Amino acid sequence: MELSEIDLNLLLLFQRLMQERRVATVAEQMNMSQPGVSNALAKLRRRLGDPLFVRGPGGVVPTPFALRLAEPVSQALATLHAALNPVVGFDPLRAMRTMTIGMTDIGEVVFLPALLERLSRVAPGVALNTVRDTSVNLSNEMADGRVDLAIGLLPQLKGGFYQRRLFDQRYVCLFRRGHPLEDAPLTLAAWREAEHLVVVAAGTGHGQVDEWLKRRGVRRQVRLTVPHFMSVGYILQRTDLIATVPERLALQLETPFSLSLRALPMTLPAAPIHLLWHTRVQQDEGNRWLRGVVIDLFADTTTPVRKAGGSKRNSTRG
Repeated sequence: MELSEIDLNLLLLFQRLMQERRVATVAEQMNMSQPGVSNALAKLRRRLGDPLFVRGPGGVVPTPFALRLAEPVSQALATLHAALNPVVGFDPLRAMRTMTIGMTDIGEVVFLPALLERLSRVAPGVALNTVRDTSVNLSNEMADGRVDLAIGLLPQLKGGFYQRRLFDQRYVCLFRRGHPLEDAPLTLAAWREAEHLVVVAAGTGHGQVDEWLKRRGVRRQVRLTVPHFMSVGYILQRTDLIATVPERLALQLETPFSLSLRALPMTLPAAPIHLLWHTRVQQDEGNRWLRGVVIDLFADTTTPVRKAGGSKRNSTRG
């Protein structure tokens, strides 16, 4: 098939349908009638020889062929958009821009204080939004430009994304100062017999701790289970519970909540924490600048940028 046989507007409509999965929504976004969208889709179906989308609950569902086509079309349109709208540079001191970062509640505690402190000095007009990586479809949000960066343990972001490892997150044991374990050896037996606060953060990579313990038959006395990390400091401060948490979170909670942290009596696998961004913003100067700030503040060592699930890239700054 020759490119001259395809109307660019049909590809734009295809991309919108992949993102929204509703004909009515796409019609409104593209200032078209619903019959107009249906007619354009019919034309694209004839050109490509595939139904592309079929009716499903609440909208349309892409066919396997459409799913294979989605990323190449998105990248091609992003490249064309970048060529037609060249970036003239990014001056952080003068920029007036809001940027959105996907992260967990741990990420907000670990990253935001230092990041906002830096931005207040070097980019006073740059504001930040955060979104929970479990509350939205992060892959779609980043592909569509609604989320600029993501930070965390995010194995779901693969094709179409670049990633830069920031550090390997270790896990430690956290409890209140004055806890009976504070002046005693933290043996595996003592750790197992203590009452535990367990965080079950569904949809995040931190669930690997519980999976690792279950696979090895390591049992513990679970007194309380919560769905997020934000309450950990408050609970540990006033109880004799202990918690197994990421080390950088423990360091942030230690002083304000009068807590103590200790090395665990077993070696848990470290969690690789990455900075990720979509291919569509690889060349965006503002995004590139913010990536550099995050790397400068939080990266342990210089490591290559990788295409998620792919090969190494030469750049170490994103």
